[in-house]
Amino acid sequence: MSIIANPIPKLNVLTLNHSTLKRNFFAFFTFLLPYICFTQPFDLGSWNIVNLKYTHNEKWSLFGETQLRSLKFYNNFHYYEYKGGINYKPYKNVTLSLAAGSYQTYKAGGNFVLPKNNDEFRLWPQVILSQSIGDLKVEQRYRTEMRFTSNGYRNRFRYRLGLSYPFGKTKNDFKPFQVSLSNEIFFTNRAPYFERNRVLLALNYKISKLNSFQLGYLHQFDYQINDETGRDFLVLGFYHEFIRKVGSKR
Repeated sequence: MSIIANPIPKLNVLTLNHSTLKRNFFAFFTFLLPYICFTQPFDLGSWNIVNLKYTHNEKWSLFGETQLRSLKFYNNFHYYEYKGGINYKPYKNVTLSLAAGSYQTYKAGGNFVLPKNNDEFRLWPQVILSQSIGDLKVEQRYRTEMRFTSNGYRNRFRYRLGLSYPFGKTKNDFKPFQVSLSNEIFFTNRAPYFERNRVLLALNYKISKLNSFQLGYLHQFDYQINDETGRDFLVLGFYHEFIRKVGSKR
């Protein structure tokens, strides 16, 4: 009697295709973000944003934004700002902006404690350069701030590098989720020149083509400045866009 050996079973090899990578990345992000935000609740402040944009056509748009910040988790509110401006796109990947706003910073230790650390009006031109590598978007933002503060006039310059990646099932010509990471540096024309570094990790969810919510974690390092304090923030944002409707021709 002959004995026929059973063939060696084939090993199942896990193939990480594009959709699997996206699901794993999203799962990792949603696990990591709450852990970062809530492991130190006593040191975590809040950073709240409402942004409105009106798009007139492909080249011109207007925007307005307000922010409210606290040094503790929705307590010890110390800062608010409101600003507005105009955007012009001479090319597809270039956006020029001019904006102005009011920026108010109060002392730490409570909610809007007087006297203020800083009462400021700010005027700032800005240039944004963007490019896409597949679905990955790379954005560079250059901003010059002319600051009229309660402590005198100051200049400040800011550079931000950001990466964003949309994912999820496409619906109505857009993907509902977007993960983003950015780093911004602040410097001046006076010694010691370097003022601040700001890092943001965020997840955006688009409920429609014109509305989105943002959840993020922001870490900020300040170098010997007292016009704005705080290091770690939970970021909540709402963004809405209005688009001019062009009437049909008869």
